[in-house]
Amino acid sequence: MANVTFKGNPMTLIGDEVKVGDKAPDFTVLANDLSPVTLADTAGKVRLISVVPSIDTGVCDAQTRRFNEEAAQLDNVEVLTISADLPFAQKRWCAAAGLENVKTLSDHRDFSFAQAYGIGMQELRLLARSVFVIDSSDTVTYVEYVGEGTDHPDYAAAIEAAKAAN
Repeated sequence: MANVTFKGNPMTLIGDEVKVGDKAPDFTVLANDLSPVTLADTAGKVRLISVVPSIDTGVCDAQTRRFNEEAAQLDNVEVLTISADLPFAQKRWCAAAGLENVKTLSDHRDFSFAQAYGIGMQELRLLARSVFVIDSSDTVTYVEYVGEGTDHPDYAAAIEAAKAAN
């Protein structure tokens, strides 16, 4: 399993670690209107999945905005931001931020994504900061488990991986 800390404190990750070359595990998360969303709902596209502990924090806000800016320039790439925030909080944040290219999805109810991708921080019941790129045939082509939860991911590497997967 990946070693992750949050504010310097070691976290226990629950679920199964995902590796490049794996078939992307399915999951069920909630859209802002509380409707279920699964991996199959974005079939046929490249998916850049940006995972944040909470959309209401500075690094998470910056990460979501950065991938939103990049998404506008990528063809056939769907950017999904997943956190354990409530869908209502995500909807409020998106409206206040004026973002249109990133879909925010909540893993609060079932922790389905957390377990399928090995990113559930047991001690906090939050998701560990990470980035996954899944190609149009549902193969994982890029994985980054960010070692310290308050650090930024490697944006350039993730965007290049999304372009290469297209």
